[in-house]
Amino acid sequence: MWEKVLAMAKRRGFIWPAFDIYGGMRGFYDYGPLGAELKKNILKIWRDYYVVQEGMAEIDSPNLSPEDVFRASGHLDKFEDYMTVCEKCGSAFRADKLLNIEHADSLSADELWEEMQKEKIKCPECGGPLSKPEPFNLMFKTRIGPKGKRERVGYLRPETAQAMFMDFSYLYRYFREKLPFGAVQIGKGFRNEISPRQGLLRLREFNMAEAEVFFDPENKSWPGFDRYADDEILLLPNTGGEMRISLGKAVKKGIIKNEALAYFIGLTRDFLLKIGIDEGKLRFREHLEDEMAHYADDCWDAEVLLSYGWVEIVGIADRTDYDLKRHMEFSGERLVAMRRYDEPKEIERLEAVPDFKKLGPLFKKDAKKVAEALKSMDPSALKGAVKVKVDGKEYEVPESAYTVKKVKKKVSGEEFIPHVIEPSYGIDRILYAVLEHNYNEIEEEGETYRILSLPPSVAPIKVAVFPLMPKDGLDSMALDIYRDLLRMGFRAVYDDSGSIGRRYARMDEIGTPYCITVDYQSLEDGTVTIRMRDTKEQVRLKIHELPEKLKEMGMSGGMRG
Repeated sequence: MWEKVLAMAKRRGFIWPAFDIYGGMRGFYDYGPLGAELKKNILKIWRDYYVVQEGMAEIDSPNLSPEDVFRASGHLDKFEDYMTVCEKCGSAFRADKLLNIEHADSLSADELWEEMQKEKIKCPECGGPLSKPEPFNLMFKTRIGPKGKRERVGYLRPETAQAMFMDFSYLYRYFREKLPFGAVQIGKGFRNEISPRQGLLRLREFNMAEAEVFFDPENKSWPGFDRYADDEILLLPNTGGEMRISLGKAVKKGIIKNEALAYFIGLTRDFLLKIGIDEGKLRFREHLEDEMAHYADDCWDAEVLLSYGWVEIVGIADRTDYDLKRHMEFSGERLVAMRRYDEPKEIERLEAVPDFKKLGPLFKKDAKKVAEALKSMDPSALKGAVKVKVDGKEYEVPESAYTVKKVKKKVSGEEFIPHVIEPSYGIDRILYAVLEHNYNEIEEEGETYRILSLPPSVAPIKVAVFPLMPKDGLDSMALDIYRDLLRMGFRAVYDDSGSIGRRYARMDEIGTPYCITVDYQSLEDGTVTIRMRDTKEQVRLKIHELPEKLKEMGMSGGMRG
């Protein structure tokens, strides 16, 4: 199936191999005119769910980040796969992808090597012997700025998430210091994959849509949970087995840890069905303990059944306070929220007390900022000489320049580090899944016809306009209708090449839901036929009725500026 889908996608302008005239490169694709439009429509619906329906705030941040960001996030240490190299031809492979066992990506290097020897795995390219797997970091490394003192090491981001953590203080103020709230970002991610294959499923540059939803850890609920509480979903918990159960019951039974995770599983399912994913080929699988990402307390993947097998397209993870805590530790900034009390309370707590007589001579004009950075640190972690960051510079504060004391204070609230739940969508995989789930072939009179049954809301072309014959004024009337539809905001095409049957077939193959035909009766009474892609039904109506009829059938219009 995947070969047919990719062949159609290339032929019709959905997906093209990047750098094709130079021989191409694995892991990179261009979206052609129809693919770019399909991607835009999917993302519009995603925004409708997250930004419009849920009221989240969208940000847009750089693709390139300095090294400190990924040292804090853990990506420099832990973002790696295991690579094996053919000792004969030199080809490199991701070791776990060569094995015929489930969850091979959770194995250690030694475990992978043991399985490779057990299965007698050889090089897929030439049959040569393979080396013992070794870790390979997937980050794209570069340098920022000219050589010299101002040069800094940087990396292309492997996810869009980190900017939303670094911007937490800005977002917290934007939302009037009230939790829960969510931020979203749509953009590029970059991973230097060892051996990308399988078309859009494993890319080195890819499209993501991510939400970071910030919660008080004492209340992991999201407004409107009842919207999805009764939805029955196919779940595969990491305790084993498969079940179809409502989200409300799954939370009550502890299968899903909290309402917030369950809510975004429900929202994800709703979104995927809306854009054309087949519900019979959709499930949510909980990560096994040993495959959980380094930042996750729990994670559920939306998986779809494709001709490649079950493939993850969305991950919904409870990242707890990992990210904010790490960025606080590495930046020295306070990334906290406030839990306010109804009445002030007197509490006893540890507090760092700087000694300005010693800080002054040591740090001169920066002494005050060093003291503030010191006070912002977790007092229980202050032992011996400590390092603090001030305006990008790192200072070491000797143990003699501060004390840690218990103090009594009246407070109106307490600080805490919010927890985060992250729904992360792989847009390229989702787009491919939509194509495969909606691709059909039928045989008629010895010919194979291909139909892409896309929902009208995501179809790249909403309506096609044909003259029955490109003469006798039929073409000029059809062109007038086509131009009017464009002015009203409908994504339309005009086509007068070949027989009407061939034109219908072309539109069916690219997923166009409706075709309008101008014939000789149109010249007499101002009516046209509108043909439905999925039923082949044809309805005759007045030209002036077209816009309203198209809107009724799921098309969107609107004047373009």
